[in-house]
Amino acid sequence: MAENPYFDQQRALLINDVAAQSLENVLQNINKLNRSLEGVIAVGNEFSQVEGLWSQFEHVMAHAAPEDPPETKGGAAAAEDQEKTSS
Repeated sequence: MAENPYFDQQRALLINDVAAQSLENVLQNINKLNRSLEGVIAVGNEFSQVEGLWSQFEHVMAHAAPEDPPETKGGAAAAEDQEKTSS
């Protein structure tokens, strides 16, 4: 069988072309992903101040909430106690 240098040449050119297109396509997709991630990070950074405020609020509420004394009762339990003492 005779060698066909033209066929081999064209085959090599096509392989290189496909590889270059695939690499370019991968690069474009990576760039799109990078832009999307930058957008997500930017949105997340916009909420950092709000998160800080809620954290401070939670901290203040956790330390400022007094515990109810055992003798203080509310609602139905207080009404029952009043009925017992008045009877």
